[in-house]
Amino acid sequence: MIKKISVRQLKVGMFVHDLSCHWMDHPFMRNRLMIKSDDEIRKIADAGIRELYIDTDKGLDVADAPTVEEVQKKLEEELVDIAAHQAAPVTRVSVAEELQRARQVKNQAHQLVRTVMHDARLGRAIELDQVEPVVQDITESILRNPGALTGLLHIKNKDDYTFLHSVSVCTLLVAFCRSMEMGSELIKQAGLGGLLHDTGKALVPDEILNKPGRLTDTEFEIIRRHPQDGYDILRKTPGIGDIPLDITLHHHERVDGSGYPERLPGERISQLAQMTAIVDVYDAITADRCYHKGMSAADALRKLYEWSKFHFNPQYVQSFMRCVGIYPVGTLVLLESGRLGVVIEPHETNLLAPKVRAFFSARSNTYIKPVDIDLAKPLGMGGGDKIVSHESPEKWKVEPMKFFDLAQ
Repeated sequence: MIKKISVRQLKVGMFVHDLSCHWMDHPFMRNRLMIKSDDEIRKIADAGIRELYIDTDKGLDVADAPTVEEVQKKLEEELVDIAAHQAAPVTRVSVAEELQRARQVKNQAHQLVRTVMHDARLGRAIELDQVEPVVQDITESILRNPGALTGLLHIKNKDDYTFLHSVSVCTLLVAFCRSMEMGSELIKQAGLGGLLHDTGKALVPDEILNKPGRLTDTEFEIIRRHPQDGYDILRKTPGIGDIPLDITLHHHERVDGSGYPERLPGERISQLAQMTAIVDVYDAITADRCYHKGMSAADALRKLYEWSKFHFNPQYVQSFMRCVGIYPVGTLVLLESGRLGVVIEPHETNLLAPKVRAFFSARSNTYIKPVDIDLAKPLGMGGGDKIVSHESPEKWKVEPMKFFDLAQ
């Protein structure tokens, strides 16, 4: 049985099933481990972990701790309440209309970040006049329809993760800022910060950045230097503003003071740095890496919401969830009709009823002709169905993103 406990309840002899935080926030090779010493408990507490999950079949139990099923049921009830209080951002064009332009923007931004990282590694100056037009293109795509570009960015090659992660953070941060009704200049500066936030990783050796096994303490500290390294690189860039510098230096800070490099408490972390931290972790935990399988976007949102109790500003996390939808673009969902579909667009007035492209019958375990369904509409008007649950693509052995962009 999987149960959730406080770190204060953790004892030698317990088996940790999930450390309940992003891997960059803890010094262990994996999230699951048998606790063999008080030193390991101190290491977990020092990493800022306040709550975690244990497997009582593999180690000691805590009798009155809630089960993972109880935790998830309460979580879903709270998410439904959040979804009922705000609509999704209004879009100007459909996902289908924006996809071709979004593909071009993604490719251009990917190549730009690759060039920036290469130049940074060689000690060359970053040229803002090359970066700013790409941020503008990303912003314009988001203004037309945020689902197209954010959906395409779910598809990442493991070898290109570092570059596409920066594009994703920029894109999601621009969409987040737009949903918070920030001004155009502020959004532009935030976008620059998002695109350049991981510049310091250019100085991390590839064998450490992509190491599939456990990092040594020295290697872990090298990776954790990247916010300061990135800040030092960008500070030499003519014309760079305070906002991109702040985002780069502070996107790994946490509101409970457990982050790095400065262990700042929440009141000393800027709003945009806090927003970037949320976006950064969301994109990181949804991506496949050499050392872990990414979780679904819907599961990632639920993790962020759970972690916001300590690590993030809960109001900002809830705002981000309203921005991307309770069922984000690219999420695999099971419908009442027994069909599986991929979310292709959030609905403008109902976050619980997005537009879905059904492509698989769960009852017959076979593919069907793709059909688009607006879950906010009744039967006979392109709707008439309802989401039962979000699903794991691995469970059904399907690739939902292949059906998101049928032009590929």
